[in-house]
Amino acid sequence: MFQCLLIEDDAQTLSYLSKGLERNGYAVTTCEDGISAQQLLERGGWDVVVLDRMLPGVVDGLALLRSLRSRSDDTPVLVLSALNSVDERVRGLHAGGDDYLAKPFELAELVARVENLVRRAASARLATQLQVADLLLDLRAMRATRAGQPIPLQPREFRLLEYLMRHEGQIVTRRMLLEDVWDYHFDPQTNVIDVQVSRLRGKVDKGFDVPLIHTVRGTGYTLRVPASGEAFDL
Repeated sequence: MFQCLLIEDDAQTLSYLSKGLERNGYAVTTCEDGISAQQLLERGGWDVVVLDRMLPGVVDGLALLRSLRSRSDDTPVLVLSALNSVDERVRGLHAGGDDYLAKPFELAELVARVENLVRRAASARLATQLQVADLLLDLRAMRATRAGQPIPLQPREFRLLEYLMRHEGQIVTRRMLLEDVWDYHFDPQTNVIDVQVSRLRGKVDKGFDVPLIHTVRGTGYTLRVPASGEAFDL
């Protein structure tokens, strides 16, 4: 279930929007002021934020947006506002908003816009992340984790793991690895591939019940979840 943070200072509007989003399958956390909203945004974990432009106190919607983007947080944000001039819409978008919806509006349009933001964000994540079982590779952050535990990788190890994950379930030969990961178009007559794969396997599989990196004798390697009873060489 997608996690939505709804920030709106009008209690009636807050209740109406919250119920509408929940009916459409969102888990909604509500907030009515900028200070509390700042704390919730810093906590993170949101799939989408619906943010009222005008909030009471010193922390308004644009300040929240700028703070969010200053932390390189790309959570999609839909800005709601009674200010509907072109200049105000431009200010909201320049501050970091992904979409802008002027009040008054129909609930159906808000839900459609939220769904669009969530869908776009999911597509962007797919383009920058690879996942096999509980192994996750974040290509943008250059970070690997398994079951949420960070895996420290050297740049070459990262490239090797990325290659294996992009070829999930396929057998990749040593020649493929030499040419596509090491950029060698000749055989260096060394065991560099075997050493690096062994080192990577130690980082990715050590301590986990299900190994993901496997040796295929006489051929190369494969990365995948083994079928029940399936055996590979070590």
